[in-house]
Amino acid sequence: LADDCVGQKAGGQALVGGLDCTVCRNYFGAQVSSFELPLEGFPDAAPAVFIRAPAILKRGPNCEALASVTSAPSRDAAPHIEAFEPAKKKRKGASAGEREVCVAARQGHILATSFHPELTSDSRW
Repeated sequence: LADDCVGQKAGGQALVGGLDCTVCRNYFGAQVSSFELPLEGFPDAAPAVFIRAPAILKRGPNCEALASVTSAPSRDAAPHIEAFEPAKKKRKGASAGEREVCVAARQGHILATSFHPELTSDSRW
């Protein structure tokens, strides 16, 4: 749903677009790196299951962040993050460190999540 993507393979899947944001594919790692964590900022922490999940790195003015987490990018995503945000690179050869990234956003009638809400019994999403 993103309008732009970093870390996409050359000749890879075309973007659908419609959400004014830039994402990093597989920010959290490959499928074997899947995990679940509670999203803070809700009356009760909302469970979120991340499987080969992207992260929203940049949002346009009409794209509202609904949830975020603090995490370092996966080893494979780190070079793409460093190229996208070179000012955050601390030293030569250093991987990108932890940062707050958006994992749920809304723009008009479009809702996008980096996690799989359908894999939990929580109906808030």
